[in-house]
Amino acid sequence: MQIVVTDEFWSLFPAARIGVVIVRGCDNAATTERPGALLAAEIAAAAAALEGLDIANHPAVAPWRAAYASFGAKPSKFRSSIESLLRAAQAGRLRSISPLVDLYNVVSLRHQLPCGGEDLATIVGDIRLTRASGDEPFRTIGAERDEPPARGEVIYADDAGAVCRCFNWREADRTKLTLATTDAILVIESLADQTPG
Repeated sequence: MQIVVTDEFWSLFPAARIGVVIVRGCDNAATTERPGALLAAEIAAAAAALEGLDIANHPAVAPWRAAYASFGAKPSKFRSSIESLLRAAQAGRLRSISPLVDLYNVVSLRHQLPCGGEDLATIVGDIRLTRASGDEPFRTIGAERDEPPARGEVIYADDAGAVCRCFNWREADRTKLTLATTDAILVIESLADQTPG
């Protein structure tokens, strides 16, 4: 498997930075309390820092809203993963899910950048960060029907369809991290006008 960032993506976001970590042989069902404790501390810090703030205009969110608008996605309908995460932290809705998800959420909250992950065992062929043709199959986590991306939308895709829609809005149920995950790909993203915190 390779990770390919296409010219179609670079033409839209030439200064973007995409960080990738490959995890092998992890125990995502581990009952250790450390990832959850780290997440709880980051949630508390984020909630305190965000109290009373308008998340849509937050410096970590506004560039993603502009990025989404640049490929035709309505930012108020399709919220970047960092916007959703900060809103959940602010409202007290963020919770522990699994060690891998908790750890990438810790990184995301701490550095205020979108992070995500996929189960490598479910990936078919290479992963491409590209723009959608509009006919890629995609079913978000927990959904009962396909919601294919719009033509030109920024997506991660493999040979079986979209893996993540709207850059980092929603991940596919097919490739999600589960307690059975042992090998994963974790991604962190930034745009030209963002500096990791």
